[in-house]
Amino acid sequence: MPHPEIHPAQPRQTALVAFHDGRLFEGPVGLPLRDFVEAAYPDPPEPIAAALMNGELVELTQIVEGDASVQVLDTTTTDGMRIYQRSLLFVLIVAANELFPEAHIIVDHSVTLGGFFCQVKGRALFSAEELRALEARMREIVAQDEPILREEMPVVQAKAIFEAMGYDDKVRLLRFREEPTIALYRLRGVYDYFYGYMMPSTGALSGFWLELYPPGFILRMPQRGFPLPLHSHHDYPKLMGIFREYGEWLGILGIEDIGSLNEAVEKGRIREAVLVSEALHEKQIARIADEIARRRPRVRVVLIAGPSSSGKTTFVRRLAIQLLVNEMRPLPLGLDDYFVDRDQTPRDANGAYDFESLEALNLALFNEHIRRLLAGERVTVPRFDFHQGKGLPDRDVSLAENAILLVEGIHGLNPRLLTEIPAEMIYRIYVSALTQLNIDHHNRIPTTDVRLLRRIVRDAQFRGYSARETIQRWASVRRGEERNIFPYQENADVMFNSALAYELAVLKPYVEPLLLTVPPDTPEWLEARRLLAFLRWVRPCRADCVPDNSLLREFIGGSILEDFTF
Repeated sequence: MPHPEIHPAQPRQTALVAFHDGRLFEGPVGLPLRDFVEAAYPDPPEPIAAALMNGELVELTQIVEGDASVQVLDTTTTDGMRIYQRSLLFVLIVAANELFPEAHIIVDHSVTLGGFFCQVKGRALFSAEELRALEARMREIVAQDEPILREEMPVVQAKAIFEAMGYDDKVRLLRFREEPTIALYRLRGVYDYFYGYMMPSTGALSGFWLELYPPGFILRMPQRGFPLPLHSHHDYPKLMGIFREYGEWLGILGIEDIGSLNEAVEKGRIREAVLVSEALHEKQIARIADEIARRRPRVRVVLIAGPSSSGKTTFVRRLAIQLLVNEMRPLPLGLDDYFVDRDQTPRDANGAYDFESLEALNLALFNEHIRRLLAGERVTVPRFDFHQGKGLPDRDVSLAENAILLVEGIHGLNPRLLTEIPAEMIYRIYVSALTQLNIDHHNRIPTTDVRLLRRIVRDAQFRGYSARETIQRWASVRRGEERNIFPYQENADVMFNSALAYELAVLKPYVEPLLLTVPPDTPEWLEARRLLAFLRWVRPCRADCVPDNSLLREFIGGSILEDFTF
C-alpha cells in the first residue's frame, strides 16, 4: 500500500542551494549562481571567484537549474586566486587597448610575492606617467563593475577576430585546436581567449598596482597567503636575469609559445630544438664549473638547492663531470644523512614530524664535519637509516688537495646552514625550472605546473605512486618550498634554469594516461582535469630524440647518468 505522505507533484519552479557551511537558500530556477552566492555572502572577507557546484568547478555565471550543493572558492584558494589573477590580467589588456591601441601586452612570467612581469610589443615601454594613466583606467573599469562575458563561437570566427586584432600568437595557437568551437571572453567590447575560468565582472578586482620595471612593468596583485594591502615589491635581480636569458634562448630556438612549439613538431624541427636546448644546458653547466674553478683554491664547498622536480640529481652529476674536466675531484655529501634522530625531530603545527625544517638537521655535526674536512682531517660521515630513525656511521672520507665538496639539499641556500665556514669558501647554486613556454602572450603556464607534471611521471615510473597520490602531496611540497627554499633563492651565487623549451611535447604522452587514472569523484580530479586541459594544446613528441644525459631523463627514464658515481 502506498505511503500516505507520498502524492503527485508539479515540477518545482525553485531551486534549493545547500552551501558548504550548512546554510540553505531557495530561489527561482534559471538564476545565475552568483545571485545565490551574493545572498549567502553579502560581504565576504575575500573576493569569491568561483564555486564547486555538485563537485564541479563552475563560474559564478553558471545557471542554477535545480537543487545543488555549493562550496564557494575565494582568493585564499588556489583555484580562486588563479581566476582572480586571470580576470585582472584581462582588465589590464583592455585598459591598454583603450589608451594605447598600438601596444600589445605580453604577460611574461610571475614575480616573487605575487604579480606578473609584462612587456610591451608594438611601441616603446610605457613612461612612468603612461603607466599611472594605465593604472587609473584599470581602476575605472573595476569601479564600473563591468561584466566579463563568455561567448562560445566557431574556431574560424575566433581566428578572424584575432587576425583583425594582430594577435598572431593566438591565430597560431588556434591552428591546433581540435574542437570546432572555443569559448572567448569579452570585456568592454574586447575579445580574448583565456585558459581557465573568469570572474563574472570586474568589481571585486581592486587589489593591484603597476610598477615600472624596465624592460617592462609589473602588475602587482594579491598572492595566496598574503593579506591585502599588498607587500611592497622586493628586487630579485638574479631571478629576473634568468627570465631574460631564457627569452634569449627562445629567440635562438625560434620557439615563442606553445603554437610555435607545435609548429616545430609538425614541421620536423623538434630535433633541432632538442639539440640546441640541451647544448644551452651543457654550456651553462660548463660555465658554472669554470667559475668554481676560477674561484679555487678559496672555494671548497658547493651547496646546491632547489624545489622538487627541478632535476637536481642529474644537474649534480653533470656538474661533477664538468668539475672533473677542470681537474677537480668532487666529493658528494647528502644533507638528508644529517637528520637528527627521530625522537629529536621537530613537529609541525599538526603534530607530524617536520623533516623539512632546518632544525631537523644535526647542524652542529654537519658544521663540524665540514670544518674538519677542510682542515685535511678524515671523518666518518653518517648514513641516515629511515627505518630505525637514526644516523649510523657509514664511510670514512677526506678531501684531497684537488677535491671539492658537493652538498645537495633543500637548505643549501639558507645562511644558517653553514655558520662556521668563511663565506668565501662557499659557492651556492640554485637549481629550478624557472621559466616555461606560455600558451600565448596572455596565458601563462606556471613553472610549478611543469614541475608537477615531471613529478607525476617520475613517481609513477620509479616510486610506485599514482598521479592521484602525487597531486595529494603537492600542496604540502609547495608549502615546504615556500618556507625553506624560495625566501633564500637570491642568496645563490648562480642560478641554473633546468627548464627545457621542448619538454611539454615529450612529457605529454607519459603524463596524460596517468592523469586519466585519477577518479572523477575525488578532489584530485579537478587538478588532473586542469592539467589535461592545457596539455590538449600541446602536440606530442617521441622521447627517442631526448639525449640520454638530459635532465628530462631523470623523470622519463633512460638516463646514462643513473648509475654514475663520483
